[in-house]
Amino acid sequence: MSIVILGVDLGKNSCSVVGVNAAGAVVVRRTMRRQTLIDYVTKLPACVVAMEACCGAHHLGRLFAAQGHEIRLMSPEYVRPYIKAQKNDDRDAEGIAEAASRPTMRFIELKSQEQLDIQTLHRVRSRLVAERTSLINQLRAILLERGVTFPAGRRKLELGVDDLLAEDDGLLSPRVRQLVGELCVEWKELDAKITALNGEFVELARHDAAARRLTSIPGVGALNATALIAAVGNASSFAKARDLGAWLGLVPRQYSTGGKARLLGISKRGNTYLRTLLIHGARAALPSLSNSDTPMGRWLKAMIERGVHRNAVVVALANKLARIAWATLRKETRFERGYLAAAA
Repeated sequence: MSIVILGVDLGKNSCSVVGVNAAGAVVVRRTMRRQTLIDYVTKLPACVVAMEACCGAHHLGRLFAAQGHEIRLMSPEYVRPYIKAQKNDDRDAEGIAEAASRPTMRFIELKSQEQLDIQTLHRVRSRLVAERTSLINQLRAILLERGVTFPAGRRKLELGVDDLLAEDDGLLSPRVRQLVGELCVEWKELDAKITALNGEFVELARHDAAARRLTSIPGVGALNATALIAAVGNASSFAKARDLGAWLGLVPRQYSTGGKARLLGISKRGNTYLRTLLIHGARAALPSLSNSDTPMGRWLKAMIERGVHRNAVVVALANKLARIAWATLRKETRFERGYLAAAA
């Protein structure tokens, strides 16, 4: 019997496969290793191959798409309601096949190798920044235990520690002084790695047409532009600009019932890293934009004059920037500061 939808539950070594026919009945139920799965799908007639968007799914998706199969990647959150009774790999594969058959299901666009490369660079940079923050916090705690404090800010701490190590005032024991010196060396190494990655992102943004268009948006630099391209590509998977903002979790969370709308804080769904970058970019651009005589500037100024909390204004601006980014990617045009219709 012909397989119409093949649900695949991916694992590190073994994968569970469930194939269903046009009537929705299960006709294949197998467990196989990854290479065996590739050989098996290669021999199948063209069908829908459904998987959860997890590690390795985009690589296999590109291999299967080259064989003429239609690839449907889904968020595990959307697959979970279709898993019946007790959870196991076989039931997961069956639930994936069932979820892929739903006409209202939301699918994830298959990423290219270039997108995954940029995404990997961003994730490595994020890890290095987190390591640097952890190191700085530990260094502050070590010195605080010895009665040494410094003002807030990474640069002030760096200068203060250099002066402390240059002076032998007896505040630190020889071993702790040596340890603080080693931490400072490690700090400088992390700074060098982060700076090198930042330079790589600048070069990527300079040589990519879509990234250059994104950087014309206020508050969107090389980091934001490359992260957006790695995450959404040309944004073709989003039908409207508001869908991108909702996917990033920049819209209010709803808890509505009985016809009465109730809006809470932002949903914080989707890509946390990208949402953080957009909010930081909006925070940096807010002072200049709110003082400009443009539609966006007047919109921001009106919210500030109404007494809206500054953080709420920043998030609203981040949502606006995300919608402008969608229009910039879809229409392949640069952002005009005095004309906001592109964000509609």
